[in-house]
Amino acid sequence: MASPSPKIILYTNRNCPWAHRAHVILKELGLEYEEVTIDLSVPREPWYLEINPRGLVPSLSYDGTVITESGIVAQFLADAHPSHLLPPSAPAENALYRARLAFFVDAFFSKAIPSLFASIRSASEEERDTAAEQMVANIVKEIEPLLADTEGKGPFFGGSHKLTLAEVLSGSFLIRILSFSKPEHGLVSSKLPGLLEQQAPRFKRWMEATSAHESVNFIYNEKDVADKMRAKFAPKPQ
Repeated sequence: MASPSPKIILYTNRNCPWAHRAHVILKELGLEYEEVTIDLSVPREPWYLEINPRGLVPSLSYDGTVITESGIVAQFLADAHPSHLLPPSAPAENALYRARLAFFVDAFFSKAIPSLFASIRSASEEERDTAAEQMVANIVKEIEPLLADTEGKGPFFGGSHKLTLAEVLSGSFLIRILSFSKPEHGLVSSKLPGLLEQQAPRFKRWMEATSAHESVNFIYNEKDVADKMRAKFAPKPQ
């Protein structure tokens, strides 16, 4: 059984969408933690490689035990601290819900996220428009149908009125898709919100509700994240 007041240290970088996941779930569960920022722009220091030999973020120290990889960190915390985020694995009905949630998250990352990075790497507005159209086509085919049970209910996975583990795992990317489509950032086609409104309204509602949630956006510095993403991935002017 989890400690009611575990000692948690989160090794993170707030600009990293994978590390962002850990902040979301810790906030939503109301768990206190110490935050240690890892500079991702330089080689990792030896002391951090002793904690996580891969040098990645996030890493979570939970009562002295280190857990790495964002999805594993989130799953562990959801299981260790039962809440609205995820039901226990039994009975079978709960196990089926968890399987559907896992499939939904996999569909989001395999079908939508590749187009996000294709857009960020685009050298022209035309290429960004093409990436947005491909993203929307994939969402319409693969993800929008999986949100059918949100009709007339809450905007989150399964029609929930509260965040679920699906939003914990996808929220840091949803907020980037939404904010990067603003014209001032030039990372995602500004046509994307309109295309989603017309062709995938359930997805757009889910994205906007998730991005607006305090547990998702409380660490998000939009301009800083966009600037660093552009510097890292966007093509350099010739």
